Amino acid sequence: MRHLISLDDLDAADIAGLLSTADHMAEVLGRPQPKVPALRTKTVCSLFFEDSTRTRLSFETAAKRLSAETLTFTASSSSVNKGESLRDTVETLAAMGVDVFVVRHKTAGLPLSITRWCDARVVNAGDGAHQHPTQGLLDAFTLSRALRRGNDLSGVRVAMVGDIRHSRVARSTVRALHVLGASVTLVAPASLLPAAFVGSDTVPEGWPVSVSHSLDDVIGDIDVLYLLRMQRERMDNAFISSPGEYSAHFGLTDARLSRLRRGSVLMHPGPMNHGIEVAVDLDTLADHGVANLITRQVTNGIAVRMSVLFTLFGTGSEAIDGQ
Repeated sequence: MRHLISLDDLDAADIAGLLSTADHMAEVLGRPQPKVPALRTKTVCSLFFEDSTRTRLSFETAAKRLSAETLTFTASSSSVNKGESLRDTVETLAAMGVDVFVVRHKTAGLPLSITRWCDARVVNAGDGAHQHPTQGLLDAFTLSRALRRGNDLSGVRVAMVGDIRHSRVARSTVRALHVLGASVTLVAPASLLPAAFVGSDTVPEGWPVSVSHSLDDVIGDIDVLYLLRMQRERMDNAFISSPGEYSAHFGLTDARLSRLRRGSVLMHPGPMNHGIEVAVDLDTLADHGVANLITRQVTNGIAVRMSVLFTLFGTGSEAIDGQ
């Protein structure tokens, strides 16, 4: 694996291999000195053109835990504002010795373009509404480890709720969970489903899912409730009538929490909108026998991103052991 652009490029063995390596990285993170020399000769550059806190810091922490040098590119103070093209910027940074670009951009396909502009490895950290592959991997890792299922999620029923239409998280996480055997139902109003779903009696090719327009119809039969963030820009563009109405139909309310099966789990890619997709006190989940995996997703994101960076260079196992 030279680049990680989309989970559609990986098969079941590839994904299972990355998750197994993430197990080793999680063990590293649990050590008193959570650092190994695996990438001590490499430089990782965060190339973010959209606001991000969790993903950028997670990648930078992962790189530092592998002993890589890190660079952070800030678009607002760069030569891009002086008219320099993005390609010129990438080529300049690559000439400084960058080995890996971690890229987030509003344009779908931009990380793939960067692979053609330089010899550095490229990891897609989110491109438009296309893909967010490390989020899909960390979701699969978190769920499979929480359920103690190894890399097999056969029979696990997942409801993914919210703005599927604009969600790169949905596209990547659906792929990862499906490859591991989970059954995924998309739950959303028609306005928040991808355009290919609208007016069709069949699920579009490339979406191994079922669809429901009612969370109440499925909530009592699922093992995993995965709530997507309702982005404010979607709320302002008539995709939903109002945040309050969305919450009433698709949010986790106290009434819906009481209907979740004991032993089920809650997931959310963050940051969450309290009172919209989540309208309950998360501290009460345990009283209903529901596990909150949201902070585990954040923690596991570091191990998974360590796994990705490590795998890009095919480094030997002795580098994990710190030798």
